[in-house]
Amino acid sequence: MANQRNSNQRRPAARSDARSSGSRSRRQDPRQTRQQSRRSTGRRRASRRTGLDLSRLLTRQKKVEFKPDSEESSLLKMLHLTQVQRDRLLKWGLYIALIVVLLMIQDVIMSQVSIFGATTDLAVCIILLITVIEGVEVGSVFVLLASCFFYFSGSSPGPMSVGLLCFLGIGACLFRQMYWHRNRGSIILCAGLALMLYEIGTFIVGVATELTRWDHLGAFLFTGLFSVLVMIPLYSLINRIGQIGGNTWKE
Repeated sequence: MANQRNSNQRRPAARSDARSSGSRSRRQDPRQTRQQSRRSTGRRRASRRTGLDLSRLLTRQKKVEFKPDSEESSLLKMLHLTQVQRDRLLKWGLYIALIVVLLMIQDVIMSQVSIFGATTDLAVCIILLITVIEGVEVGSVFVLLASCFFYFSGSSPGPMSVGLLCFLGIGACLFRQMYWHRNRGSIILCAGLALMLYEIGTFIVGVATELTRWDHLGAFLFTGLFSVLVMIPLYSLINRIGQIGGNTWKE
């Protein structure tokens, strides 16, 4: 009986010890949670700082690399043209102006000059020369548009000039790119050969349509020869204009 009483008296003490240890552990939990929360907040602040530092570096680099556009207002900036586009627009504008000037010289002055019954053909001369200088990719489009302009100007011998100029101009470009390097001699030789074939083709069409006679063959050949001689000084001017905005041709 005495032993049972002693055991009953010891059990509440054990229970009280367990309750006290549980309460202590519960009391320690808020401290741990506070430390964990402090650590998480410290990590969040560090990540925010690194993000801000990266954003500042990016903004600084953008300010250094990209400069704001000037606030000057002009017609070219309203059209949103780059410097390369402006140069190419200037180049083709000078080409067109030169063709118009040579057409006027041919119709007003050279039409009244006759050497051995022949004169020059300046419009065909400059069209074929520009076509060979620009190459197949650009020259094929140019010769088509320029030959149509030449026909509608009223200075061409007829609609067959459009087909002859396109065929001979593209053929001269291909022949030069296949067999010769790009230089003054090869360009003038190919364009001159195409011009001589153009004059012969015009003569054949004129004979077939009874617009000329066989004894006028010499006049057509001399016209082609004089036009080829004009290509020699004209090449320097066209080549200088073609260098504006960089070369667009590809070998």
